[in-house]
Amino acid sequence: MIKQAFVQGFEDNDMEVALEALRKSIARWTENGEQHVTAVPGLSLYRRDQPTEPISGMYEPSICLVAQGAKRVLLGDDRYLYDAHHYLITSVHLPTVVQIVEASPERPYLGLKLKLDQREISQLMVDSNLPPPPAQRSERGMATGEVTLPLLGAFQRLIDLFADQQDIPILAPIIQREIIYRLLQGDQGTRLRQIALAGSSQQIAQAIDWLKTNFTRPLRIDELAAQARMSSSTFHHHFRSMTALSPVQFQKQLRLQEARRLMLTQHLDAATAAFHVGYESPSQFSREYNRMFGAPPLRDITTLRQVSSAD
Repeated sequence: MIKQAFVQGFEDNDMEVALEALRKSIARWTENGEQHVTAVPGLSLYRRDQPTEPISGMYEPSICLVAQGAKRVLLGDDRYLYDAHHYLITSVHLPTVVQIVEASPERPYLGLKLKLDQREISQLMVDSNLPPPPAQRSERGMATGEVTLPLLGAFQRLIDLFADQQDIPILAPIIQREIIYRLLQGDQGTRLRQIALAGSSQQIAQAIDWLKTNFTRPLRIDELAAQARMSSSTFHHHFRSMTALSPVQFQKQLRLQEARRLMLTQHLDAATAAFHVGYESPSQFSREYNRMFGAPPLRDITTLRQVSSAD
C-alpha cells in the first residue's frame, strides 16, 4: 500500500512537471494574441485572460487539450467540461456552444487544438494491428478522456519544433502519428476506431459532411437516409446518438451560425442573411435566432460589434 502511494505520488509529480512545461510553451507562443495558428499543420494554440460568454461554433474532428484553466462545451443537452487533466475529442463535425469558465490575467486559459485526419487514424489502425471495435453502434461524436503523461510528452515535442521550423515537415507527422496512437490506445480509443471504420458511425459522418455543404437546401430525411443506406427511423436514431441533435436541429444550427457570421462580417441585414442560409420566413428566422443566441438578430449583432470595438 505504501509503495503504491509512493508510485502514485511520483507519477502525479511527473504530470505536474509536464503540464507546467506545456503551460510555459503555450504562454510563450500566445503572448501577443489569443490564438496562434502554428507552422505545424492542424495545430493551433489559444490563450484567454478571462472567462467568456457562451459562443456558438463548429467543432471539427480534433483533440483539444488544456494546460491551464477550463472550458465547457454544450452539444444539444449534453455538457462536457475539460481541464488540464481531461482532453476533449471530437470525431465528426458538430455544432456546439463553447464557454471558457476558468481564466484570469494571473492564470490565463492556455490550450491547444490538433485536427484529426480520419485517413491517418485508419492507416495507423492497420499498421498497428489494432483490433476492430466492438459491434457497431453509434456513440456520441464527442467525449472527454483522461490526459496521460505520454500524451503530454508528445504534444510538448510537437510545440518544441517551433524553435527550428525546418524540422517540422519531417518530424511533425511522426509526432502527430504518435498522438493518434496514444489516443487509440487510451480510454476513448474505441470511439476513434468506430468512426474510422465502415459502419453506421461512418455513414452518419458522411451525412454530417453532406449537411455541412448543403445546409441551405431543403432537408429531406428520407433521401439523406437512403444515401446512408438506412431506413428513415434508423438513420434518425443513429444521427441523434452521435450528435445529440436531430438532423433538422443540426441543419438549423448550421444555418443560424452562418447567418450570424454573414451579418457580422458582411453587414447583411437579418432578412437577407436569412434568405442566404435557406430561410423563407424572416419571422421564423428571428424567432429561432433569438432562441439560439438569446437576443434578436439586430440586438445580438450590435452587442457583438460593441464588444469587438471594446476589445
